[in-house]
Formats: sequence, C-alpha cells, structure tokens
Amino acid sequence: MRMPALFVGHGSPMNAIEDNDFTKGWVQMAEKLPQPKVILSISAHWYTDGTRVNNDPAPRTIYDMYGFPKELYEIVYDAPGSPEAAEAVLNQLSQHAHLCVADNSWGIDHGTWSVLHRMYPDRRIPVLQLSINGRADAKTHFDIGRSLSELRDQGVMILGSGNVVHNLRRVQMQRADGFDWAYEFDGYIRDNMVRREVEAILDHSQAGDCAKLAFPTPEHYDPLLYVLGASRDDDRLTVFNEACVMGSVSMTSYAYHNVEIK
Repeated sequence: MRMPALFVGHGSPMNAIEDNDFTKGWVQMAEKLPQPKVILSISAHWYTDGTRVNNDPAPRTIYDMYGFPKELYEIVYDAPGSPEAAEAVLNQLSQHAHLCVADNSWGIDHGTWSVLHRMYPDRRIPVLQLSINGRADAKTHFDIGRSLSELRDQGVMILGSGNVVHNLRRVQMQRADGFDWAYEFDGYIRDNMVRREVEAILDHSQAGDCAKLAFPTPEHYDPLLYVLGASRDDDRLTVFNEACVMGSVSMTSYAYHNVEIK
C-alpha cells in the first residue's frame, strides 16, 4: 500500500503538550491513514549546506527551542532510526543526480517530534530526518521530493513539517486568528494545491504583495515543496487544520494519500 505524503503546519512547540484543535487534527489524521513502516521527515529546523540524511539507528531528541516550560524539554521521542531507509534515500537521490550524504550531527528536532509525539506517541515507528538544502531553489526542493516518491511504495511515509505562513517578526502571541494578508497567502497556496498548479506554488511571488509578508526566510515553506514533489497524479488530497493564528502563522496542513478517508 502506498504510504501518504504529509505537510503538517507544526506551529508552536507547545502543541506537543497542549490539547487543541490542531493536535486533535494530527491525531485524527494518524488514525485515518495507513500506518507506515518508516517515517522520513523533512523539518524546517534542519537547514544545511547541501542535502543530508540521518542514518543513526538511535537518533537523539533535539531541543532546538528556547524559553519554553520545563515539561516540553522532558519529552523524549526515542523512536528508533532506520539505517536501511537512509541507505534507500541515498541510493534514490544518487540515481537522480541529487547529492546527499549521511550526517548524524543532528537528530530528531522539534519540527518532527512535536508532531509525531501526538500522531504516534508509542514511538515504535522508525524515524529519520532529511535536511533542507539551504543552497537549493524551489524547483530543486520539488525535484528531490519527486525522487523520493518511490519510497512511499516501500512503506515510507514522507512528512514535511513547517508552516505555509511563518513570519515571527509580526507575531502577536495572544491573537487567535490571522492577519488579512496571512489568510490571503494561505488561501492562494490552498487553492493551487487543490488545483495542482505546481508552478504557482514553486513561484509563490505570483500571490502578490501578501507573498512578501508570508515568510522572511523560506525554511518553513520549503518542506511543502518536498511533499508536493513526492505526491502522485492519482493521489487524493485532504486539507486539514486550515487556520491562521498569532496573526502571522498558518497551521494549514495537507495529506496526499490513495485511500478513502472520512
């Protein structure tokens, strides 16, 4: 069975310990989709010079956030790694002329574990991370995702974790909704995801002035491009957790799958 490819708006690390509509959406999606053998995560928080994959059999939990409650730092997401899946990633990318190297200097960061802690709390499914190539353009991110798409047929779920709108310079912590421009850009991406207008997503500047405010740096947007690349023409698309919060953060998430879910 083909495994899903998901882009999850992860938002605040506090979602790992809070019970809210977004975390409920993650749990519900995990219950509806087929359970993967392995999870390959592309997190906004591993941004590197070139493409790297973690092949550690026991990747460590990375606490790459500051100033949060002690409870958050006590979470240990000690899922096993998968050297075998990492080797498959290396082989798949080399076949398509994408240079990727093994690198265990990182681990499982909060972009990954804050989501998986809710979706798969038993920590039994092996997890590995693929870094975002900070030197690559949007088309290269998409192409890498396309090169990895075959792994979905081998039991690997591809998880992109970021946020379509992520402008912390304009965040208003107590605001429950989003700015008008945040909804405009989020809606532009949603509409083009539904219509499968790939070029409009790769060149997000087509959205107009709202695109200039959506994110000062692209690391939270880029994981979407890997997931878009990993999708198939015959996939179904489910949009969930559609919302903007704190003014300038989008939680909207996307699941590509080939099973019917209700």
